[in-house]
Amino acid sequence: MSNGTAVRIMDKRERRSAPRRAKGFTLLELLVVLVIIGMLAAIVGPRYFAQLGKSQVTVARAQIDVLSKSVDNFRIDVGRFPTAEEGLQALVVRPPSADKWNGPYLKKEVPLDPWGHPYVYQVPGTKGDYAIISYGRDGQPGGSGEDADLSSE
Repeated sequence: MSNGTAVRIMDKRERRSAPRRAKGFTLLELLVVLVIIGMLAAIVGPRYFAQLGKSQVTVARAQIDVLSKSVDNFRIDVGRFPTAEEGLQALVVRPPSADKWNGPYLKKEVPLDPWGHPYVYQVPGTKGDYAIISYGRDGQPGGSGEDADLSSE
């Protein structure tokens, strides 16, 4: 029986020396995790938003390209470009003076640019027969970066 008692004493000693299991995180551990997440956000955030700006410029260029092709199709059918008064809306709604109009030339309404501004249609353009322009993020002529003008010319 003494052997059994010795075993029980060792069990008690092991229990005393064994570390207790934590039931949660300490405040220090939580603060360390928050600091790491904050540092990652500070590094990744600006890069993400820079890419977002580049993608809006890419979308604007693609929309200008689609609008240009639609204006060219309008010209092929009608024999002239839409007038400044008709604007890009002539690609969706038949103008009264366009007898050979075979549209609509766009599947949906004329889109706004990625920044929520309407595209500007100029007849004649500065370098060609017409120009389709997005004034960029600021919606004003001129600028640089995301505020730069994008044109079909």
